[in-house]
Amino acid sequence: MVKFRQFRAVRPAVEYASRVAALPYDVMTSEEARAMAGGEPLSFLHIDRGEIDLPEGTDPYSPEVYAKARENLERRISEGVFIQDEKPHFYVYRLTMDGRAQTGLVGCASIDDYISGVIKKHELTRADKEEDRVRHVDTLDANTGPIFLASRKDEAFSALLAKAVRGEPVYDFAAEDGVRHEVWILDDEASEAAEAFFRAADALYIADGHHRCASAARVGELRRRQRPGWTGDEEFGFFLAVVFPEDQLDILDYNRAVADLNGLTEEEFLAGLSRKFEVERFAGDGPAKPECRHTFGMYLGGKWYLLTARPGVADENDPVARLDVSVLQDNALAPILGIGDPRSDKRIDFIGGIRGLGELERRVDADMKVAFAMYPTTMRELFDIADAGLIMPPKSTWFEPKLRSGLFIHKLGD
Repeated sequence: MVKFRQFRAVRPAVEYASRVAALPYDVMTSEEARAMAGGEPLSFLHIDRGEIDLPEGTDPYSPEVYAKARENLERRISEGVFIQDEKPHFYVYRLTMDGRAQTGLVGCASIDDYISGVIKKHELTRADKEEDRVRHVDTLDANTGPIFLASRKDEAFSALLAKAVRGEPVYDFAAEDGVRHEVWILDDEASEAAEAFFRAADALYIADGHHRCASAARVGELRRRQRPGWTGDEEFGFFLAVVFPEDQLDILDYNRAVADLNGLTEEEFLAGLSRKFEVERFAGDGPAKPECRHTFGMYLGGKWYLLTARPGVADENDPVARLDVSVLQDNALAPILGIGDPRSDKRIDFIGGIRGLGELERRVDADMKVAFAMYPTTMRELFDIADAGLIMPPKSTWFEPKLRSGLFIHKLGD
């Protein structure tokens, strides 16, 4: 059984929704956040990244930043920019990008399900990033950014969502990047059906938002220690999330670029690759986009190549080792290019597939030496790894479109 329940959302008044909604705090730097929020005082970045309203150079982890974020939230609530629903609801959130829609259910998941592993993870978290969101959530007394969860395919759940979006949405707007955002409030009958689905579910999976999820759980545990006699039903024992059926989701490629060839000439590098990969000059027009697992596009010296892992290179019995990101790391990046720890090595950069393969050409032509175009990780691979209690290599998945922050806030003190 999965605990996923309705909540009284603090959300924008209809006329302000498009101005409030903002990209997640963790896909940008402080400088980029200042630029994105410039000229828009209602942008949720003023709440998610409080440092943008303080002098440039302010430490983004200083107490003043979290205090400013809380001040901004409380001011917008008092001004009526945000309202709070009188009764708990589930909400349906649909994002449409390039004609493709994904629809999920917004509610609150249990920290106990995260702690016990009913909500399954596939990534490690960094202590500094986790601590940042702990302080943010604790200071604001609220979850301000939804965790992106996935459920296994279920026809009844998908049908429930499909029926919900036939009505009139409470929000309907296109963001500056062209992604359309729509929100509906689920009626009582459909809410009962949703609750039945979660009671029967065995697990949910974190697709994106591992740091937010870990932080929400830590704040909930902190509040429990501070409040002897807690029952487990308090709002601080739950966190804001959106659950999407797996067939609604699409993982994009997460590509790699490396600054040098580790002292090798291009000829020596290609010879090294040929021991584990078939290396061919790409004969097609434009970039070499991989069309299947264990194939890689490579841009080197102004030319595109197609790499194909030789038979036996990928260990198909190991759910982590058989990932394409592992095949490339274990057979090219580490042994040939010397990228031992891609989490910390400054010579490697990661480029989300949303930018296109032309960005790989641009980076190599500008400041890198070689780039690799990846075949996307699949939802099935993500589930297999999470079910096994294993961890994916860094930068294995890139989800688009990104959930907007600011459309739903979950108050922990309700």
